[in-house]
Amino acid sequence: MSSLQPVRGTHDLLPDEMRRHRTVVDAARSVSSRYGFEEIATPIFEFTNVFSRTLGDTSDVVTKEMYTFEDKGGEMITLRPENTASVMRAYLSNGMQQLAPCRFFSHGPMFRYERPQKGRQRQFHQLNAELIGVPDPLADVEMLTMGAHILKELGVLERTTLEINSLGDMDSRQAYRELLIAYFSTYESDLSADSRARLTKNPLRILDSKDEKDREILSGAPDMAASINDDSRCFFDTVLERLTKLGISYSLNTRLVRGLDYYCHTAFEFTTTELGAQGTVMGGGRYDGLIEQMGGPATPGVGWAAGIERLSMMINEPVPDSMPVSIIPIGDVAFEKGFALANDLRHAGFNIDFGVSGNMKKRMKRANRVGARAAIMLGDDELARDGVTVRDMETGEQTEVSFAMLESQLDRYR
Repeated sequence: MSSLQPVRGTHDLLPDEMRRHRTVVDAARSVSSRYGFEEIATPIFEFTNVFSRTLGDTSDVVTKEMYTFEDKGGEMITLRPENTASVMRAYLSNGMQQLAPCRFFSHGPMFRYERPQKGRQRQFHQLNAELIGVPDPLADVEMLTMGAHILKELGVLERTTLEINSLGDMDSRQAYRELLIAYFSTYESDLSADSRARLTKNPLRILDSKDEKDREILSGAPDMAASINDDSRCFFDTVLERLTKLGISYSLNTRLVRGLDYYCHTAFEFTTTELGAQGTVMGGGRYDGLIEQMGGPATPGVGWAAGIERLSMMINEPVPDSMPVSIIPIGDVAFEKGFALANDLRHAGFNIDFGVSGNMKKRMKRANRVGARAAIMLGDDELARDGVTVRDMETGEQTEVSFAMLESQLDRYR
């Protein structure tokens, strides 16, 4: 029945995939904490204007992809399509301006209505890192360094390329905007409908078009570098110089604009060739005007987001969770004793599998199926001697152990 299938563009995280998912999150959490980032979480839905005011009314996210609905109170609500705007909203609504600079790490599900494909779902999961309140280009370097560090920790950094560009300050963007309008206006009739709509509102977004005919026209478009003013060039040069000193390699990409309207100065993506069309595994940049755009004071910021699903497809198979010890009681008396023993051993820090039914043969099969490292067998004979039999499931070796010595005997299986 269709009602028993997941909604298109969503999928279940079953144990093996959840293990990979958790490995990515745990690595990012561990590394980000070394850089002084504190973990926060925002609601998965916000008032719609949190996103419509910040992402830009010409972005695909706002025009095509947001899950927006009217709730029972008549409010327009949107499932978060990205988390930077949510984190900035949390920063403002919780009065955290006096605490700046703030470093926030977060992770969780995001929602966009788009065509599902490898590495892209309608409900997907992201890592997010935001550094708020530091105008210096060294903040950009710190974010890039931390991102590279996380990718290295996951064993995927060498299989990615850091692509980087400068979008310049607002004066630079305005100068570039005028160049693009002049250039694209000569091809207006040949542009896609989306690009024509963006021509006067935000022509930089045309650079991100995936339309084949637009891509042909783009080949002759002016580069952003021609419009970068001296201050912006100095800012970007500092970022590149510091990356070089830290041994972080990069590739300049003068067409890189990112998909959202709030970026300025540094824009970057870590990309890979291993995931087909969905090659960006981490991307972000500087967004100095975002908080002001949301109604707060002018506040610099820089951050990135990374796709957990995409990274989990690239990492090596994680080490399995600690394998359990199976308790196999034979008989009613042994069952009661085994049930209490399972509780005691769990409190002592052991992973315990306790099958509630089946004969000895079936319970041993279950122990093998769950990957038990050892089996504790107890029946009338063992109980009479106030002990159990411990079988090493790898070697088959069996040892009779008293209840008093059981925990120390099991230490190697902890």
